[in-house]
Amino acid sequence: MSYMALYRKFRPDTFEDVKGQDHIVTTLKNQIKAKRIGHAYLFCGTRGTGKTTVAKILAKTVNCEHPVDGSPCNECAMCKAIQSQSSMNVIEIDAASNNGVDNIREIVEEVKYSPTEGNYKVYIIDEVHMLSAGAFNALLKTLEEPPSYVIFILATTEVHKIPITILSRCQRYDFRRVTIDEIAKRLREITDKEGIEAEEKALRYVARAADGSFRDALSLLDQCIAFYLGQSLTYDKVLDALGTVDIEVFARLLRFIRKGSVTDCVAILEELIVQGRELTQFTIEFTWYLRNLLLAKTSEDMEEILEMSSDQLQLLKQEAQSCDTELLIRFIRIFSELSNQVKYATQKRVMIEVALVKLCKPAMETDYDSLIHRIQVLENRLEQGVFVTSKEVAGTTPLPETVKRDEVPAQLPKAVSADLQEVARNWNSILRSLPPLVRTVLISARVVPGEGNTIILVFEKEVDEGVINQESHLEEIKIAIADTIGKEVLVQTKVIKDGEALDAYPDLTKIIKKVPIEYVD
Repeated sequence: MSYMALYRKFRPDTFEDVKGQDHIVTTLKNQIKAKRIGHAYLFCGTRGTGKTTVAKILAKTVNCEHPVDGSPCNECAMCKAIQSQSSMNVIEIDAASNNGVDNIREIVEEVKYSPTEGNYKVYIIDEVHMLSAGAFNALLKTLEEPPSYVIFILATTEVHKIPITILSRCQRYDFRRVTIDEIAKRLREITDKEGIEAEEKALRYVARAADGSFRDALSLLDQCIAFYLGQSLTYDKVLDALGTVDIEVFARLLRFIRKGSVTDCVAILEELIVQGRELTQFTIEFTWYLRNLLLAKTSEDMEEILEMSSDQLQLLKQEAQSCDTELLIRFIRIFSELSNQVKYATQKRVMIEVALVKLCKPAMETDYDSLIHRIQVLENRLEQGVFVTSKEVAGTTPLPETVKRDEVPAQLPKAVSADLQEVARNWNSILRSLPPLVRTVLISARVVPGEGNTIILVFEKEVDEGVINQESHLEEIKIAIADTIGKEVLVQTKVIKDGEALDAYPDLTKIIKKVPIEYVD
């Protein structure tokens, strides 16, 4: 006997075998036991959730000679005939290839003839959304008032394409995505029956990769078993067989992205391509990794939702602590868009490389998330003392241009209060505690010492000064300063005059650590 795929071999025969769709199974069994069987059903939901399987079980049950608690006995002649697909009472139609008016008219003609055996003629129309508008119209009248011995079961993955006139004539049942726990449990049952050794971690990964589809899970399991025929199935082997990437690679990639190292990111991508990893799956998996990081950072007790081992969860939490929430949201947005595009792209590698460059170089984008990223990059450079580039001078150690001693602006006051010096030293911390809008605008400002305990925020553009010179925003800056240094400092704003250069105003945050300033109490 030829080999039969797992999803065909272990297709449920009774309602009790159907997993994850209890709300539908219970309703149908109650209808059958109460003899309140409808004339038209619409089964909708994502692929591999059991629509066609439940339709066939329902067709068997309504024709079964000895139903047991609303399920088929699978022993009588009718059950066996339907199971072997030799019964004339159950007619399966693929609407994708039989979607014309003539195909539906044939059905309309056939329903006039009662079944020669059994109780009902059942028409199962799969992918019904593929029918043409004319075909739907031809089906309308028969679907509304079919003969008493006819049942229509329509199945679709895209219910939004079904005309409302069809929807109103059917009992609608929405099939849910099956949970990872239910899929993993079923996979364990199947591997035990097949005599295959498999790690629980490996089966759970297959279950997660199936994305709520039993059929996909069994197909993936079949692929893994065939790849490592006669061997036990481990987590690493599943990764190899499915062409997926381990979480450690994602962690390395994210670190390089945060450093802004395009070269290292592209090198990792090259490494994955050489290993034969599937790029579409890579984008989906990396998006999920970023999502897991976001959940681990923003919520507590996420063990069950994140679906991973305690060791991996611990590593994920450690990585999440060093990531910023707004940055993760930006990364997820870019890779989510990429996941939708890369499926049908001919140059998948190029698209992924462009996305990685976007992540590493936020200056390429002008949306809000990118601006926040750019601000954080600038803050990190300031903290590390590499805000400006230096020029190589032969035979000397270069100094940053803005802090060479002989170029200190003439306007630099001879005395700066200790409070203003503290403000300058802690300016990055003050910025981080401010709302994003205020923080973004202040990046372009010069912090100039004023009279006494006053700082003056000097702007090149009038629009920037207008944003900050609002009572609410000035108060937010004063509070942030007071919270950081523990003292009150007055804040004023100023716009440079026409013909003036912003460089003419000394920026305390750049020179406080480089130029000796006389201390004033």
